[in-house]
Amino acid sequence: MAPTAARFDGDTWDLTSSVGATATMVAAARAMATNADDPVIDDPFAAPLVRAVGMEFFTKLADETFTTEGLDEEAATGLIRFANGMAARTRFFDDFFLAAGRAGIRQAVILAAGLDSRAYRLPWAAGTVVYEIDQPEVVQFKTDTLAKLGAVPTTDRRTVAVDLRFDWPAELTAAGFDPSAPTAWIAEGLLGYLPGDAQDRLLDQVTALSAPGSRLGVEGVPATETNDEETIRARMQEFTDRWRAHGLDMDLNELIYLGDRADVTTYLEGHAWNTTGVSSNDLLIRTGLPPIEDEAHAASVLYISAER
Repeated sequence: MAPTAARFDGDTWDLTSSVGATATMVAAARAMATNADDPVIDDPFAAPLVRAVGMEFFTKLADETFTTEGLDEEAATGLIRFANGMAARTRFFDDFFLAAGRAGIRQAVILAAGLDSRAYRLPWAAGTVVYEIDQPEVVQFKTDTLAKLGAVPTTDRRTVAVDLRFDWPAELTAAGFDPSAPTAWIAEGLLGYLPGDAQDRLLDQVTALSAPGSRLGVEGVPATETNDEETIRARMQEFTDRWRAHGLDMDLNELIYLGDRADVTTYLEGHAWNTTGVSSNDLLIRTGLPPIEDEAHAASVLYISAER
């Protein structure tokens, strides 16, 4: 696997490079969670999608015979925690969409959809239209791969092949999106890959397109104080060094934006959204998975449900 490159304005990617490779990483974690002895999610498309991408490290993780045997204790523990975290996160956003459907919402948008297979595996309410937005190469790869697998969407799936830094609202509307109808939006694993001003712009765009009754599911990424940034980057460097020894050359320091950013809950409530939130540790417990008790940053991510 080629090493990740630093982000820059106008950069692009596929599912083996830059931010796209993190989508493959998350799909591998969903495959691991699906293959667990007592799974809390069921994503039958995660493993075949990862295999189709073809990154050897992630393909190994997605195999149903994979075990942590051969990994050092710290790596094995970290990998299990990551898979559990992604399982809990997946359940949160799955449940968010299902609840929106029960409330009568029939329009859903997945921002930066990556290898998300919800349009193929969730029991959507009749008449629901699901829009998936992502880079053109990512959208085309997933669509083609799932078609080759014989997978059929469980609802009306419409792809919007556009970078979120461009005029995606216009492309979404051109695909049939109705801004006058309530919408369920999710931004899963997205905000950390956006600078603070881009986060604000995205939330403003979502708000402008959200009719009364709309809902938004999103992770709130905390602002990073200057004196904390070195600690966080050192932790990510430890992650990079540990996994490079096992064949994964992915440098999160090159991909994630730290520094000052708006608090998502405060921002949304200031823009006519009502919010509730659950910490990552509380989400693990709620999902029936063990919390992370020895890492102070475990509760730093907040999973937010917002309604207009």
